[in-house]
Parts: sequence; C-alpha cells; structure tokens
Amino acid sequence: MVRVLIVDDSALVRRILSDALSKHDDIEVVGTATDPYVARERIAQLRPDVITLDIEMPRMDGLSFLSKLMRHFPLPVVVVSSLTPQNSETALRALALGAVDVIAKPGSSLAAGDVAEELVRAVRAASHARVVKRIETAEAPPVPGRSAIASLNTTNKIIALGASTGGTQALEHVLRRFPVDAPGTVIVQHMPEHFTLSFAKRLDQVCAMRVQEAKDGDFVVPGLALVAPGGKHLVLQASGARWAVRVKDGPKVHHQRPAVDVLFQSVARSAGRNAVGALLTGMGADGAKGLLAMREAGAYTVAQNEETCVVYGMPREAVKIDAAVDVLPLDRIADALLHAIAVSRV
Repeated sequence: MVRVLIVDDSALVRRILSDALSKHDDIEVVGTATDPYVARERIAQLRPDVITLDIEMPRMDGLSFLSKLMRHFPLPVVVVSSLTPQNSETALRALALGAVDVIAKPGSSLAAGDVAEELVRAVRAASHARVVKRIETAEAPPVPGRSAIASLNTTNKIIALGASTGGTQALEHVLRRFPVDAPGTVIVQHMPEHFTLSFAKRLDQVCAMRVQEAKDGDFVVPGLALVAPGGKHLVLQASGARWAVRVKDGPKVHHQRPAVDVLFQSVARSAGRNAVGALLTGMGADGAKGLLAMREAGAYTVAQNEETCVVYGMPREAVKIDAAVDVLPLDRIADALLHAIAVSRV
C-alpha cells in the first residue's frame, strides 16, 4: 500500500487528487495539508511514502519546502503544477532539487481523466524511487559560446535516448558529456505538454550541444539534440541522405505520448546499425522492446544500471529481454555511446 500526503492550498484540488488516488486499492491518501508548515506536521505524524506538492502556496513556497525536505527528511515528491511557461520553469527547478516527477494540475488543458491517470502513474513510480539527501550546491555554469550548426551538415550516425521518472537529471548528466559536434541526438522524456519546451531550453543552457524541442520536419544534424514535445510522438525518418523527425499524434503507447518505444522502433527501422541508443531511469516497460529492435538492427545499445537509477523499471525490462549490449552506471553511458560511434565510423 502506497501512503500519500497531498499538499495544496486549494481545497478543490486536494479533493480532486484525493478522489483520483483513493479509487485504487494499492494507494491510500493518509492526509492533506494546506501549506508546508502543516505538511511538516503531517509528515511527522503520518509518515507517508509519497507526497504530492503544489508549488505556489501561502507562507512558504513549494520550492523552499522541497529544498528543506530533501536536506533533512528526503521523501519521494511528485510536483503538481499548472501548465504555464513560468510554472514549467519552476517545476524543472523542483526536479533539480530532488522531486521525482511532475504532472499537470487539474483544470489545465489536459482532460481530468488524463490528469488522474498521470497522477496514479507518477505516485506508483515515486513509491519505488531511490531518494537520497540533497546537499545544496551551486548550479554548474552555462556552457561557453559555441559555433553555429551548419544547416547543410549531415552525418550517418544517430544517438537515441529515452527516459521517464528521474530522467531529467539523468539526461542532463549524459548530454553534458557530449561534445559540441556530437552526432544528432533524438530524445523522449516522459513529461507533460509545455514542460518539454522549458526542459529543452534548460538543457540548451548547460550543454555544449544545442538542444531544442523538436518540430515536425526538423533535420537531425551534428551538434543538435531534439526533445520530443509533450503530448506528441517523435519518429525518425530518412530524408534523402539526411535524417529528419516527424512529430505526430497517435494513441498512447505504454500509457505514454511521447513514447520511447515509438522513437526507438523508428530509429531501428530508419537508421539500423548507424544508431546507438540508451534507455535510462523510469517506471514501466516503455522503450525495452524498442531498444531490442535497435539491437537486432545492429545498433549498440545501453541500459542504465539499477544502482544509479531513480527507478529501475524501464532499464530492467530491457535487460530482461536482452535488449542491451551493456548495462552501465549513469556516468559511463555518454562515453560508451560516443566510443561505439567512434569505432564504427567508416
């Protein structure tokens, strides 16, 4: 049984979240709190397994509370935030502070049923998360100026990355290690609509590569990483001697859109042995079969190991079906991918 504490200053939101979670036999809402001060008392009394946390609250904002919580009494936290550009930036900061996941707040552009589904998924994933005490450190400075990408530049190598719970920090860890001229990279991170744009901008500020949210028809070129937009699937296609992406609607796969499997399957079909791929931390099985398809097409494939995953779900499923050539800790994945590309150049 997953014991959940809901922290939100809106009585309506507390009721909606509580009702959505209480419908499931494996989840129990043990209490609610109107602000961080009440939440602190409830945590001591109720010892919840997971907290859902609003960002904008009276007396103390959610980020300040999260920072204190992760330093002194770390618990899995799911941020519940409205889908606005300002809130998406704040939610990314919450993930950097140690929150496990972020979902859309009821009343946003998403349907109530979608919000309830995402909430339950996020709470279940958070209950399995590896959460550790955080020590406040200064953020790494932005990457110095870099040369512009030539619009006609091309390559015959593709890097494909997929992640879910805990993936924002894992992807940043990997991408920071890619050089400015790394092969074109395509990425699926499970995130709500609008949040992926802020995520891509955040990565663009701290990585040598350029990073942007993918648009339909974008070419995949060296030095550029494309992040699938929330709510859309990302597909790789050959376009003459170049690669391009399609941003598409379609049914959810593994309850996700974008889905890692959709991207990886397309990379297997279009790029084959000219691709390398890594499946990072996340709950569920999305990406495992796609990684296997990539390996069977001749690609070098990696799964993140259990010890460094926030949630060892998606990589574990890949390992079970022998989809990964190597199972590696997070800090070795970037070098492994780049080395595989270097030794395969023709």
